[in-house]
Amino acid sequence: MTDAILELRDLCVCYATDKGLVRAVDGVSLAVRRGEKLGLVGESGCGKSTLAMTLIRQITPPGRIMGGEILLDGLDLTQLSHEQMRDVRWRRISLIPQGAMNSLNPVIRIREQLVDSVIDHGMELTKPEKAQLVSELLDAVRLQRKVADMHPHELSGGMKQRVCVAMALALGPAVVIADEPTSALDVVVQRQVMATMERLQAEKGISMILIGHDMGLMAQVVDRVAVMYAGKLAEVAPTVEIFAHPIHPYTRLLVSTLPTLELRGQFKGIPGITPSLLDPPPGCLFHPRCPEATERCSSATPVMQEVCPDHWVACHLDEVRS
Repeated sequence: MTDAILELRDLCVCYATDKGLVRAVDGVSLAVRRGEKLGLVGESGCGKSTLAMTLIRQITPPGRIMGGEILLDGLDLTQLSHEQMRDVRWRRISLIPQGAMNSLNPVIRIREQLVDSVIDHGMELTKPEKAQLVSELLDAVRLQRKVADMHPHELSGGMKQRVCVAMALALGPAVVIADEPTSALDVVVQRQVMATMERLQAEKGISMILIGHDMGLMAQVVDRVAVMYAGKLAEVAPTVEIFAHPIHPYTRLLVSTLPTLELRGQFKGIPGITPSLLDPPPGCLFHPRCPEATERCSSATPVMQEVCPDHWVACHLDEVRS
């Protein structure tokens, strides 16, 4: 894909356990376009956060990248040494972590934490230059400059999350991964934080990967949606298309869980539980829970196919329908 700034090719990430190998990310191929907001959704345990940490090469033992490529503007991040990756991380690709409370150092003031990554990348700044950088970063996320002299415990959840956004943008990366950045916030603060992220993404032309399980949020924010299940991609399509015409049964069930005004107070879930990745079922991993599963689904693994322009699905049912 010529306009892709980040491209994953058959990426596999495994965790070694006493009971065997867990394939947390299994053969994922995906492209993120320049200036795009891509949503990555799926149930807890489907591999979303593992994928996020893999993209910045922060997977630690017993986790390991077992195969595939991560191409950032043509540079394969899987082939970089530890020191080379340290230079790329935060400068060209960065992460807004899940849970700002656990990401900020509780005993260090915000000022020092904002300039830490800049100094770590070898940029020598004078005291006035540091003060200017901190002010610019706080201004960018609409926080008062007095926040610089506070400790994390003095800030609200939304303020802490915006500090994490500022830290992720400090070195001007081209790609930012946001791993459920609003999961611990109430809906009002969620909207404020997302508005800040959308504004900065548009102003700076950043490519963003928004990871989460809130389909309603994805519908409002992202340009395309990638649906993940049990370490694999099930469907990838533009946001409007995937909500109007979801094809994979798992995607349709996810969309159906969204509350509606007509059915207020009635909440739907997806029957069954996600499969064990130590002993996954044969064929399509979703077939034990799929209301439309056929005999073929339990024996053959579906592959991603483009069923219409820019709409990709891994499902045998689409083969039957066509």
